[in-house]
Amino acid sequence: MNKALKNIKPIVFFLFCSISFDIYASEVDIWLNNAVEAFDIKDVKQAFKWYLKAAEQGNIEAQFFLGIMHKNGIGTPQDNKQAFKWYLKAANKGDSYAQYELGLLYTNGLGVPQDNKQAAEWYLKSAEQGNDEAQHQLGAIYYLGLGVQKSYNQAAEWFLKSAEQGNSSAMYFLGVFYSKGLGVTKDHIQSIKWFKKSAEHGHDKAQYKLGEQYFHGLGAPQNHKKAIQWYTKSAEQGNDEAQHVLGAIYAKGKGVTKDYKQSVKWFKRSAEQGNQSSQFILGSMYTSGNGVIPSNKKAYAWLALAAMGENLKAHEYRDEVASKLTPSGLEEAQELASKLYEKINSKK
Repeated sequence: MNKALKNIKPIVFFLFCSISFDIYASEVDIWLNNAVEAFDIKDVKQAFKWYLKAAEQGNIEAQFFLGIMHKNGIGTPQDNKQAFKWYLKAANKGDSYAQYELGLLYTNGLGVPQDNKQAAEWYLKSAEQGNDEAQHQLGAIYYLGLGVQKSYNQAAEWFLKSAEQGNSSAMYFLGVFYSKGLGVTKDHIQSIKWFKKSAEHGHDKAQYKLGEQYFHGLGAPQNHKKAIQWYTKSAEQGNDEAQHVLGAIYAKGKGVTKDYKQSVKWFKRSAEQGNQSSQFILGSMYTSGNGVIPSNKKAYAWLALAAMGENLKAHEYRDEVASKLTPSGLEEAQELASKLYEKINSKK
């Protein structure tokens, strides 16, 4: 009888633990569900409360979300140190998203001292689990040599892993690597392939590079029509280089009917973003009256901005236009240049 009782005790204890665990697991699931429902009705403070309860019981999902909420100030005051604390708990349990976020905190020195080596270690842990953002970041740090020894080969490998998962930025960098022969054999057919994949995802830089390859016939037969289509997609997203190129295309009539008004439109958009090449050409157009009403004041203002760089012609043209203005006209032109400069820099 005593022997039987001895055999039963471990079984009873095991059943008790199993039941207790099931109750605990069920309770945590309820808290997580409560957090989701709170988010659905935009009650972020309640969501934070329920995630905290679950996180304190060791739930990885809740710990990760607490990291997000602390990092972004959702339902609680913004606090990068607390974000780091909760990300670390989840990351140490193998959560790839938390590992990636830890890498970002170390990269940017948020909540912890800036440390590229630590960032690289966490990105690697996440990347090895298949996180495409972490794979992209690894590609970037191997490309730049941040926290790791610079290696174009390693960068290309990680960009490829990320790109194969649909990461448009990694696709863009692969295109760049193939176009320049960085870590891979130079191959314009491969570069246009990856630029196109990225461009179709809406990546403005890839759209610009794809336009460039079609325009010059690199990796595909030269096609000005396709080039202009991709340049335009990029320019409409605000890419100042694509805007500048479109300005030049319409001014010269390459692949399109020459149109100075369209040329001015794109040069102006580019110039307003601080592109000094566009500022120089726009200033020159105001002196010649191509596509605009001639204005020495406006010409001076744009040339003055272009002359802030090392464009010696801009210096020369600015001073030449200044000589044609009256003292009061020059003062007005300089005031316009200052206003343009302030407007451009307020957007940065």
